Amino acid sequence: MEDVTVDSGPMTPRRGRPPVSDRQRQRQRLDISRQAVRLFAAQGVAATSGEQIARAAGVSERTLWRQFPRKESCVEPLLAQSIAAFQAVLRAWPPGVDLTEHLRTAYRPALAASSGGDAEAVLTVVRLTHDEPALRAVHLVLRERAEDTFADVLTERAGGAAGLLDVRLRAATMSAVLKVTTDDLARAVAAEGVTPEALRRHREQLAEALGPVTRGL
Repeated sequence: MEDVTVDSGPMTPRRGRPPVSDRQRQRQRLDISRQAVRLFAAQGVAATSGEQIARAAGVSERTLWRQFPRKESCVEPLLAQSIAAFQAVLRAWPPGVDLTEHLRTAYRPALAASSGGDAEAVLTVVRLTHDEPALRAVHLVLRERAEDTFADVLTERAGGAAGLLDVRLRAATMSAVLKVTTDDLARAVAAEGVTPEALRRHREQLAEALGPVTRGL
């Protein structure tokens, strides 16, 4: 029997949307977060639905739930901004320099460089965590995750000589200081807005409070 070669012709292009890059996904998550915080602040968490958040962000509900497991989780990207800024400067803490001095010269809260209204949005959601238990739980999880970074830096600074309990206690204290000073900033800007002076006070409070935490390492 004679072999027959079948020409299938040009390949049919794949249908559907092209894959989303990591950068696009992060931008999308941040935009959803902004819209969620705006709605939560205006009408409360309980009265805000996932459908409303998705519609405000210009995405489908399916996309929203693919990005976030529940509506309260939508605040994560904004809350993570203030924590990430501190983590970055802590990792860059040079040997032989006191942490207080390093923070005074190098710490620039993410709020200072935020665009698109993120500074106000970040501090708005920080204030919301005081009255909305579900949002407070999200914030708590993020801060607990950040403690691992704090502990790693402190262990390295101690040359591995510090005990695990000592390091974990210092890392937890660091997290608490960051929370309290950020809460204080959120309350201050509610009245005066995000100003260079408010950010300077926040940096100074943080630096002063963290001095004793790292002393002795």
